[in-house]
Amino acid sequence: MNIFYEWAMPNKLTFKIKPINKFINTNGLSIDPFSNRRHEFAKIHNDIDPSTNVDSHMCALEFLKSFEDDSIDSLLYDPPYSLRQLKEVYSGIGLALTYEHTTTFFRDIKNEIARILKPGAVVYSFGWDSVGMGAKRGFKKTDLLLVCHGGHHHDTIALKEVKL
Repeated sequence: MNIFYEWAMPNKLTFKIKPINKFINTNGLSIDPFSNRRHEFAKIHNDIDPSTNVDSHMCALEFLKSFEDDSIDSLLYDPPYSLRQLKEVYSGIGLALTYEHTTTFFRDIKNEIARILKPGAVVYSFGWDSVGMGAKRGFKKTDLLLVCHGGHHHDTIALKEVKL
């Protein structure tokens, strides 16, 4: 696996962070289930917040379930990085977190991602950990970018994996 280390100012819009912007290279049918805005890396954008200017406003899990098996070429997985952030998103649009959100939600999302990505497809995961999709779901980690933001900010970890 290739490992890269960069420094950049933090930004709530992950793909505006310069080293992350350079790290991403999507092609074919690319989707973003947690989009919060339109960007050049995905052809289809989804966000549960109805005030965002994206293609659909579904729960990410339901959005992913709407795709056929082996139909997607690349995917950007940039969910809220913590349960606190997830709670803020849901509370901000008048929804409550359920027990499922704290237990099986993200596992189920990753299972759906594995189902809909074609063999050879790429998934870019972003967050405060490097767990990614994992070998048990048939993915190989190829590149890891650690972006330091300095001060008391968590680093942003960007992971590129390929579906085998």
